[in-house]
This record gives sequence, structure tokens and C-alpha cells, in this order.
Amino acid sequence: MAKTKILIVDDDEGILKQLKWALEGDYGVLTASNKPEALKVIREQKFELAALDINLDPLNKNRKEGIEILEEIKNNDPFIKVIMITGNDTKDIALESINKGAFDYYSKPVKIEELKVILKRAVYLRELEEENRRLSEQLQNKFKFEDMIGSSPAIKEVFKLIRRVAPTDAAVLITGESGTGKELVAKAIHYLSPRGKHPFVVINCGAIPENLLESELFGHEKGAFTDAHIKRIGKLEIADTGTVFLDEIGEMSLGLQVKILRFLQEHVIERVGGNNPIELNLRIIAATNSDLKKKIKQGLFREDLYYRLSVINFQIPPLRERGEDVLLLAAYFLNKYREESPVKSIKGFTKECKDLMNSYSWPGNVREMENRVRRAFILAENSFIISSELGFGGGDREDSNSGKLSLKEARENMEIQLIKKALDESKENVSLAAKMLGVTRPTLYDLMKKYGIG
Repeated sequence: MAKTKILIVDDDEGILKQLKWALEGDYGVLTASNKPEALKVIREQKFELAALDINLDPLNKNRKEGIEILEEIKNNDPFIKVIMITGNDTKDIALESINKGAFDYYSKPVKIEELKVILKRAVYLRELEEENRRLSEQLQNKFKFEDMIGSSPAIKEVFKLIRRVAPTDAAVLITGESGTGKELVAKAIHYLSPRGKHPFVVINCGAIPENLLESELFGHEKGAFTDAHIKRIGKLEIADTGTVFLDEIGEMSLGLQVKILRFLQEHVIERVGGNNPIELNLRIIAATNSDLKKKIKQGLFREDLYYRLSVINFQIPPLRERGEDVLLLAAYFLNKYREESPVKSIKGFTKECKDLMNSYSWPGNVREMENRVRRAFILAENSFIISSELGFGGGDREDSNSGKLSLKEARENMEIQLIKKALDESKENVSLAAKMLGVTRPTLYDLMKKYGIG
């Protein structure tokens, strides 16, 4: 693996040699002793980090050359992480450099171990930004199918089957756990079919009371029952020439199952209270999170209807079986909420947060993922979302036995709050925050990494 490259700019040859000797074991080191040399490297070389002496021209008292080089670096590549090296009398200019995009600043005399901690943190942040940028590019270019996101073998099989089934008029049964995206699959089948410009009508069979569902599906004539003051067109008629999506078909009563079966056989309905047959031309797509074969054995679902509905059977994989799709979906939902609220600058997720998302079982599937990311976007206090903001760990974690925070968790929660408060009051100046907390800067960096505080 190629070493991360760092550009070191300092007019003191002794410091240049010291830093090169100390860092070349971990980094590819480029050096420059003045502004023209630095600009030449910027134009001709690729590097990920830079350490710049602010005051490169002490005789002429031009204390801006370091900032001028910083601006040139940022114009050339805004993702390069720049650490400004200052003297005791250049603190104000150091703060100015932070406002112009520097990652951090460090005061002379240089302590190599502390500088290494700052550089390691900068590399970590750059890698996070690179990965989140890569995920965003992948989402834009090749991992979106209709309104679905995925690159895992399991979801690619679903996409492949959608392409093959959509042009036909075959009845489709979609099965899978709640939150896996069954309605999205149904929509994709419809919009890729010859019926795509015609109505797509959704009916949730589990959400409508049984005594109302029949009228909802088939419509009713005036006076068909109490309160039937006008004639009503049912959803099946509304969807004529298009597609009806019967969600949670397993919750439909046996009586209505008979009527749906008749429609599938004859393509004819009658409104409630009516005698005139109405011929319809539409496609039925059904979905359920129930085990219909088990319901058939229990006498709760008609076997003949099952086989009519499941000419083509889609089994949608749960999120826990979709591997790399977890982070793709997280990035997709984050982009979605960023576009809705562009004033909030959230760059992505910390590495610890990503590891936790990959290891979590996602019982609520994609729907749970979307809700957690939305929650985190609202609660996020820094540039990168941490696990507690997603509802994992930290201040959100509770002991499963007592329902109360353990002593260790309470201490961690307090540390997180104090660190965030210090960073907020210091305007994210790590050196100042460390002084406020009474710890060294390397200790604060370690704590920030431990808790995923960006």
C-alpha cells in the first residue's frame, strides 16, 4: 500500500531535516524551504497532507506567506489536510489560517510525537471524507435502480428478476420482512412495464377494516348499505389499464379472497349492491410479510388464490443479508436529507459508526435505516455522524437488564458531553479545547477518536 504523502514547508533547514527524518517511516515526505519551491511542488506533485510554517520571511516581516501557500493548496485540492506550524507570536495568524481551511495548527518548538498524533487524526478524517465521497459518486453513477439502492448479489438478483418480469402481465407475489422495500419493487415492476404510464394504485389490506375493504376495492352503488348516499368507484376500477398493489394480502378475509380470485380468473368485478359486471384490464401485484403457506395450512388463506397470485414470486432479502448495501443506503439517505436541508453541513459517518452499522442486524430493515439516519441528521453536532446520534451506544445506550445506564456508560456519556461542550466553546479549536478540559492535545485526540467525535 502506497504511503500517504506529506508536503513540509519551512525556511529552517534544520527543522526540515528533523521532520523528514521523523516522518519518512510513515509518510512519503516532500519538502520546500520557501514559497516558490512550495508552489512548484503543489503544481507538480500529488500529496494528501501538508505542514506549513506560517512565517517564511522573518527578515521582511511578511507573515502571510504560509497562508498564501495554504490558499494555493486549498484551491488546487480542497481535501488536502493542512497543519500550520506557528511561532509564539503568530497565534492570531494561526487562527486566521483555520478560518481559511487549515485542519489544525501547532506551536514551535515541534514535539514529534504530538505532531504525529495530529497527522494521524488528519489522515483519519481525510479517509472518512474520501470514503463518503466515493459512496456518493457510486450512488450517482451505478448503484441506483429505479428508486432502489444496492450492489450486493442478493439485491442484484431482485433487480434482474424485475427486468425480466416487468414487460409481462404475470401476477406477482412479493414476500419479505417489514421494511425491506416490497412496495418499491412493485413500483419498479409497474413503471418498467407497458402499463407504466397508467395508474399505480396501492391498497393496504391490513390497514383498512374488513367491512370497508370490500367497498374500497370494488366500489359500491348508491343505497348499497347504510351511509352509502352516493355511488363510489372502487380502487380496482380507478386502476383500470394500470396496476393494483395489494399490500399485506395475508390479512385479507376469506370472503374477500374469493372475490379477488374471481377477478383474477374472469377480469370482471361487480360493485357492492350492484348487478352489472364491469370488465377491467389491470395487473395485480400482491405483497406480504406473512408465511402464506402456513396460513393455508391453518385455513386462513386460500391455496388456489396463492397459486393465482404467485405466478412469479419475489423474495426480498432483509438488510442484514445485503452486505455492502448497508453503507450505500446510509449514504443515500444522508444525501437525501442534506439536499432537503443544505444549511446543515454533515459530511458522513465516523469509521466507528460505519463498523457498528455493518455489524448491526437491522430488524426493521431499510425503513429502520432511513429513520435512524434522519434522526442522526437532525441531532448531529459535528461534521461526521457518531453512533450515539444514530441511536447506538454512547448517550443512547441502556443496560438491557436494568434499563439504566451502567457506571461505565454514564462516565462515557459525561465525557462525550464535556468534550462536545469544550469544542463548541472553542469553535472546534482542539488545542484550546484540550486546555479547557485540562488534558494534553494527544489525550483529547484519543478521546475524540474513541467516541467518534469529528
